[in-house]
Amino acid sequence: MSKIKIATLQGKWTGDFESNNAWYVEQARALKGKRYDLVVLPELFHTPYFPFEENADFFDLAIEKDHPLVAQWQGIAKELNAVVVFPFFEKRARGIYHNSAFVFERDGSIAGLYRKSHIPDDPAFYEKYYFIPGDTGFEPIKTSAGTLGVLICWDQWFPEAARIMSLKGADVLIYPTAIGWMDSEPEEIYPRQQDSWTTVMRGHAIANRTFVVAANRIGTEGHLTFWGTSFVAAPDGYFIEKCAPDFLGVSTVEIDLAETEENRRWWPHFRDRRIDLYGDILKIWCEK
Repeated sequence: MSKIKIATLQGKWTGDFESNNAWYVEQARALKGKRYDLVVLPELFHTPYFPFEENADFFDLAIEKDHPLVAQWQGIAKELNAVVVFPFFEKRARGIYHNSAFVFERDGSIAGLYRKSHIPDDPAFYEKYYFIPGDTGFEPIKTSAGTLGVLICWDQWFPEAARIMSLKGADVLIYPTAIGWMDSEPEEIYPRQQDSWTTVMRGHAIANRTFVVAANRIGTEGHLTFWGTSFVAAPDGYFIEKCAPDFLGVSTVEIDLAETEENRRWWPHFRDRRIDLYGDILKIWCEK
């Protein structure tokens, strides 16, 4: 399959779990019969963005891999006949929690699992309190909608993750995310921060000559206002779809995976890599 149709859901926390999940389910089911190949949900879509503070009660929001919500979305993948990227707050064992994402195949089976590798600990993003760094590594997940390089939010700032996924054959880099502005920040820096976020992922598209999908949320939660702006970028970094900051709903686009081959022939970045010179990348810091 060369051409695939992608649906990205940009939502906001509704205030309770039942109505929140119902909104996402309704948006997804509206795609039924329209032959979409890939559906991408935002990071931690089934919960509020609780890491804006450290509160042990929020561990109760985590779900295990056999939770009914997981089974429900496996069923939705089957209903839609689409691959679904399903981010969730994973309880792996007592006291062990991950920020994770399942990938469900069209028949509802599990194609793969990714656990977030890079965990932030910044003002209003206290994720190290909640999440153990992932142990899945950067392994693309093969699906009927292409080979997916699933990464999560803070991973998007690290070119190494995008490069490894791409070297291992990812057709599309996918970033479920939850990012926004803190209410204590001056508004004049908002556009610069948002531009940095889109630019770094467009850079991954360009450097690796592959497609990038980013799915964010909107709305205000705690000290954060999420900036939405979910997008799909082509292998040259061009926005082929971009949501407004306040858009609430499903954004759709068709991509042609053949563009990656064409781009890599004209811009052979992988051919010209000098891996014999890159040893210092494995150091924490390079002293002069």
